[in-house]
Amino acid sequence: MRPTILDDFAGQEGILAPGSALRRAIEADRLPSMIFFGPPGAGKTSLAMIIAAQTRANFRQVSAVSSGVADLRKVFAEAEDELEYRGRRTILFVDEIHRFSKSQQDALLPVVESGVVTLIGATTENPYFEVIGPLISRCELYEFLPLTIPELKQLVASALSDPERGLGNSGLRLEDDGFEAIARASGGDARAALIMLETAAELAPEGEREVIPLALVEEAIHRKPVFYQKGGDLHYDAISAFIKSMRGSDPDAAIYWLAVMLTGGEDPRFIARRMIIFASEDIGNADPQALVVATSVSRAVEFVGLPECQLNLAQGVTYLSLAPKSNASCRAIGQAMKDVEEEGTRRPPKHLRDSNYPGAKKLEHGEGYKYPHSYPGAIVEQNYLPPGVEKRVYYSPSDRGFEKELVRRINELKKATGREPGENK
Repeated sequence: MRPTILDDFAGQEGILAPGSALRRAIEADRLPSMIFFGPPGAGKTSLAMIIAAQTRANFRQVSAVSSGVADLRKVFAEAEDELEYRGRRTILFVDEIHRFSKSQQDALLPVVESGVVTLIGATTENPYFEVIGPLISRCELYEFLPLTIPELKQLVASALSDPERGLGNSGLRLEDDGFEAIARASGGDARAALIMLETAAELAPEGEREVIPLALVEEAIHRKPVFYQKGGDLHYDAISAFIKSMRGSDPDAAIYWLAVMLTGGEDPRFIARRMIIFASEDIGNADPQALVVATSVSRAVEFVGLPECQLNLAQGVTYLSLAPKSNASCRAIGQAMKDVEEEGTRRPPKHLRDSNYPGAKKLEHGEGYKYPHSYPGAIVEQNYLPPGVEKRVYYSPSDRGFEKELVRRINELKKATGREPGENK
């Protein structure tokens, strides 16, 4: 079988592999409405253009950045005419569909539902965050992944050899290290790789236009692109990876994700807040100093600001990553909250109730309360939980870090008061 232009995309996780659902739909010209999502330069718009060339349908393209509902209505009216008078379907390609407001996305629903248009939406964001549910339910979703190093090298090689759309007539070549440098610097973005190649070609002196030196390639690269949008998909993925790296006690990975977020323009106060939460949620009393460090970092971020506060953040991140871990406090409040929500609020036993108001003594509030400081070691046997839950245990410290000392303390208290350990509900 002769290769077709669709074969250029066959490496995208099988999206267009021979026999795949999407490929069969394109070849049969029976496309469903779809949403393409993935990072910049992964081929979303290119595939839409290939579909435009392969299909017999009327193809219209709009950008969500510059188009509004009025523009959409013009397309819808044209699509209805095409369908009614020519029997020809219309494919509407909406680039950056996440930029449409909810009302603009709502306007797409009737025509997609009725089949007046077949929608192809492209977005760099997670559609489950940025596209309304009813529209997602009417579309098939295809995720585009960043191009791999071998794929990028092949792309650059094709651009160098193509005489019509590339640099095939220039006689320019790249050494292996030049291909490698561009592929790695482009961060999986085909567009970025081609721009770097074009820039390097322009920098090559006229008298030496055969092999582009690595030095010129590196000059064209400048710096690796960072694809990060505050509030976007990578925002959530990066902070998740950041927290999980600290939880996994990997300071190198945590520092890397910190760098990704800071380079992408993330608010350092947001990062500091998550570190404060982490200090109690994942470290707790295994290292009580962790919360002190995290709150100090937060104060330093407010006081110093960027770029210097990255040093404070890095210090805090490495400390939290290497601190002993315990989620005992987190589990304790979680179980207690669950019990209260399911069973309702119980009143404290009478000896614990407030007795500092007129009439409290008549109600026997505070009666029988034992003031711990009046007893040796400030320890006295006394029930502090309401009736019905006296034997419940919520806090069960681990044997890590400072919680070892807390386990010893709990055992001492049990021995001194005669309390027997209860069981978590």
